[in-house]
Amino acid sequence: MILYHASKMIVEFPEVRKTKYTKDFSWGFYCTNNKEQAIRWANRGDGTPVVNSYIYTPKDSLSVLRFEQMSDEWLDFIAKCRNGETHHYDIVEGPMANDTVWNYVNDFLAGTINRKQFWVLAEFRYPTHQISFHTLAAIDCLKYNGSEVIYDK
Repeated sequence: MILYHASKMIVEFPEVRKTKYTKDFSWGFYCTNNKEQAIRWANRGDGTPVVNSYIYTPKDSLSVLRFEQMSDEWLDFIAKCRNGETHHYDIVEGPMANDTVWNYVNDFLAGTINRKQFWVLAEFRYPTHQISFHTLAAIDCLKYNGSEVIYDK
């Protein structure tokens, strides 16, 4: 399977980095199987938009958590990760909602809307894909396949 990583630079050797803010599935190296999504993300902000590609070969020995769709479990997992909690998974894969749904997630985390209100607002929003790699063993599943500078149309 080919995965894409949006960046402002060529990333031949992926890394798991701890940053100031945690992401949806905690700290990790994030990719997607959706090239158009990677292009949009690479074009955010200043700098040259680079889409890196990798051949992903899963390993049965790794601990993987998959969310097939947005669900209460998915929302709770994101809430914990966004609040700084970590997890023991090597790889986490699941939906990445658009900016509108992320606003709803933030409202849910802030307590300005409840779970039921979140699902009413998110009902007709269609998420895209993200897969995050959290350990060196997980990163070893990725083989660099090249990089392209791609400007969004």
